[in-house]
Amino acid sequence: MTGRVPFLTLTPAGDDRHAIQAAIARVIERGWFVLGPELEAFEREFAAASGAADAVGVGTGTDALALALRALGIGAGDEVITTPLSAAFSALAIMMTGATPVFADIDADRLTLDPAAVEAAITPRTAAVMPVHLYGQSADMPRIAAIAARHGLGIVEDACQAHLATCAARPVGTFGAAGAFSFYPTKNLGALGDGGAVITQDRELAARLRRLRNGGQTDRYCHVEAGVNSRLDEIQAAILRARLGVLPEATERRRVLAARYRQALAGAPVTVPPACDAGHVYHLFPVRIAGDRPGFIAHLEARGIESLIHYPVPIPRQPMLAGTRPAACLVAERVCDEICSLPLYPRMGDSDVDVVASAVHGWDATRRS
Repeated sequence: MTGRVPFLTLTPAGDDRHAIQAAIARVIERGWFVLGPELEAFEREFAAASGAADAVGVGTGTDALALALRALGIGAGDEVITTPLSAAFSALAIMMTGATPVFADIDADRLTLDPAAVEAAITPRTAAVMPVHLYGQSADMPRIAAIAARHGLGIVEDACQAHLATCAARPVGTFGAAGAFSFYPTKNLGALGDGGAVITQDRELAARLRRLRNGGQTDRYCHVEAGVNSRLDEIQAAILRARLGVLPEATERRRVLAARYRQALAGAPVTVPPACDAGHVYHLFPVRIAGDRPGFIAHLEARGIESLIHYPVPIPRQPMLAGTRPAACLVAERVCDEICSLPLYPRMGDSDVDVVASAVHGWDATRRS
């Protein structure tokens, strides 16, 4: 039996479907598809929702990170400290600038950058820190920001999985110079294609980001620096506007489902990472399995429950970094061997959580039989 509890569902339905269809029709009727009024309106609305002065829409979350670093002047010869536990695109964004990613280990509870490991990784070449707010839970930004201030380092926050998340009641993405978001379809705020944005409190930084995303142009055909072509198009901006208004409700639903999971998984043969901040937005709901993870996943699949691994390989162990000999990140390596994400999305029913939790509780008995 398969498909009883999918990992998530991306097909628009109900009010969401109607709002998206209306948004697309509006753009088609206007006939303006790139760098137009929908993007300008979305940038204003997303900045306000994220607690920032400005937002700049770009083509992907990876571009958002890379352009934010470039806008800060980070490039060849610089080092940027980041986490080994994330999608590899976090490190790729650093490499796109010509800078070198340096990996500091993670905190075993938050599963985000360990501030002490960050401070230990600082060298004379360190220019910035790029914490990742993983699974919807913020990194320990007060401590990381204090370390960065002490050492004169920039901060670009990877908030690609953390739309509307907060840390110590402050919006993520506002602790440093910039915060980067992805609107990949699976994200809490997802487009129907690729998209990203950078938020910042610095108007001058926002102006440079707008140049960089559009080929470095100040005026048409006047390129003052070597930018890129990375623009959030009008259709995706319109779709995101339609979904942004219901994002707070969807986020609260994620929190309700997560709380139900936590209660239902009490005493289960898995470890549920703690919620270290009330601002957690539960992009994913990971658990840790000590032992036979493939067997655990097969056990769920046999009961029609889909799961995924985020992420099976620490970034420093990716082939793209072969030969760089990064420092060992032992906590991250252990977590990558144990982590497994259970289904969680706003349209999921309470009873689906109960079905998943019951299957998880049954894993121990199955393993012994």
